Amino acid sequence: MVVIRVRSRDGVERVSIDNPNITIGELKTLIESQLRVPISNQTLSLQQNLLLAKSPAERSQFLDMANPSIPISSLKIGHGSLIFLSYDGEREIVLPARRPSITPAGSFGKKMTMDDLIAKQMRVTRQENPHCELVSFDRDAANAFQHYVNDSLAFAVKRGGFMYGTVSEEGKVEVDFIYEPPQMGQEERLVLMRDSEEEKLVDAIANGLGMRKVGFIFTQAVGQDQKGYTMSYLEVAQASELHAESGLKEWVTALVKLKVNDDGGADVHFEAFQMSDMCIRLFKENWFDLESIKEGEIVDPKVSRMKKEVVVGGKDVKEVDNDFFLVVVKIFDHQGPLSSTFPIENRNFPVTTKALKTHLERTKSQPFVKRISDFHLLLTLARFLDVNADIPALAACVRSETAVPEGYQLLIESIANSGV
Repeated sequence: MVVIRVRSRDGVERVSIDNPNITIGELKTLIESQLRVPISNQTLSLQQNLLLAKSPAERSQFLDMANPSIPISSLKIGHGSLIFLSYDGEREIVLPARRPSITPAGSFGKKMTMDDLIAKQMRVTRQENPHCELVSFDRDAANAFQHYVNDSLAFAVKRGGFMYGTVSEEGKVEVDFIYEPPQMGQEERLVLMRDSEEEKLVDAIANGLGMRKVGFIFTQAVGQDQKGYTMSYLEVAQASELHAESGLKEWVTALVKLKVNDDGGADVHFEAFQMSDMCIRLFKENWFDLESIKEGEIVDPKVSRMKKEVVVGGKDVKEVDNDFFLVVVKIFDHQGPLSSTFPIENRNFPVTTKALKTHLERTKSQPFVKRISDFHLLLTLARFLDVNADIPALAACVRSETAVPEGYQLLIESIANSGV
């Protein structure tokens, strides 16, 4: 007997086959009979991104298991293999047989506690639509972030940052700059060592520019891409914490990683999500269980462990497939009002006033307001200026593209020449 694991939006189920040399068409027949998904409604693939495809057009791009006459063995599908299934509509979930329970004499059944009742109400389903219409990245800001991770870190460790920009009434999120706080990145874990004083400066600059914090962006290390998940349980927990902290329903979580292309090379790939409403509720109500994971314990990164059972696909479970928590957001790009050519904070080397002097000399042919229209430059200046008066005034000039008063020009040039 050969067992194939089939992962769909309902979690992981199993299909039993007698002949390991059956074709894809015969496998679909078995899926129809055992999992009750009609053949005409099945899209199969070895690529997990199939589960993120929302329309027939998007699913039609997954062709690796489209030919029904190909033997599954030619795709190296065998006992224990994991394939992905996408389908439309609803179906009755086939639950595994359970041993009959024995009720003590004189009892009408098990008494349910309040926790049991609450757990029964926690039904984790896939949220189809995000609260934001789309997210658009400033090209320069996105390139400055991914180039550093690619060229300097080689995607060996994780890197993260906060995205700042605007949210329109229609829910369109525009990201115009990325702030990278002090941090420590490892292959699977990202620790943000947030500096409250520095973040106050960042928020003051953003307010002056008419912007706000709109999301979180992070990278996955190369080694993570081989583990078959979109986001790990650690990433889901961190993204949920930051989303919940923001209080912004349009908050976006962006993921940057390397993907192998058709030529065998690697391309930098951006993906954008919102954490589902249920995910944020579970986080706020402290359902996620990270504390019970022991040092050295082998944990499946594809699932998030719950402290109590929740209902997924009609089943009571304590582990939820992370893809249930992800709501795909469309990505666009634009050319925003800021440049991203000034050295970026909290990287390999501290940013000094020497960098400011070099930048001003390199851009001396431009109007002064254009020369300082860079968030990272403004953050460097903010360390020397009054955050309550000077920074809002300079940011207002940048926002309206009006001339910088001569007094501020002289002050900035003095800082650049200070040699600090």
